[in-house]
Amino acid sequence: MKAAQDRQKSYADKRRRPIEFDIGDRVMLKVSPWKGIIRFRKSGKLSPRFVGPFKIMARVGEVAYRLKLPDELSGIHPTFHVSHLRKCLADESAHVPLTNIEVDNSLNYIEEPVAILDRKEKRLRNKVIQLVKVQWKHRKGSEATWETEKEMRESYPHLFDLR
Repeated sequence: MKAAQDRQKSYADKRRRPIEFDIGDRVMLKVSPWKGIIRFRKSGKLSPRFVGPFKIMARVGEVAYRLKLPDELSGIHPTFHVSHLRKCLADESAHVPLTNIEVDNSLNYIEEPVAILDRKEKRLRNKVIQLVKVQWKHRKGSEATWETEKEMRESYPHLFDLR
C-alpha cells in the first residue's frame, strides 16, 4: 500500500509547481460566468474566465494574496487563494472592463440578453427546433449565440413582448 501511495505522490509532484507572486505584480482574477439564475447549468464558451488585471498589495500566509480591487468590486473580500489568480502577461490596455458587471460573493456574474437578432429553424428527422440568435451583455468576441426559442421564452419572456 505504501509503495502505491509513494508512486502516486511522485506522479503528482512532477506536475505540481509552487505558484508565487511578488508584491506589485499584476494578476488576473478567475470568475465563473453563468447566464441568469435559471440557466446556471449553461455557461458561455466565449465569456471571460478572468477579469482584471489587479495589483497585488500583500501576501497573506503561504498561499493567499490581497489584491487592490476597484470600487465596482468593493463588496468582495480582497484576499484570494493562489488558485484563483493567474499572472497577467498582457499589457494593461487589454483588460476586461468591469463597468456594469455585477459580481456576487462567490465570484459569479450574470449575463443578460440584450436583443434577439435573428431566427431560424433546425430540422431534425422527427421534429423542428426553433432557434433565436441572442445578443448578450458583457460578451467578448462574437457577442451573439444561437439559443432555443422555447428556453429563451421561459427564461426571458420580456424579450418577446417587443415583437
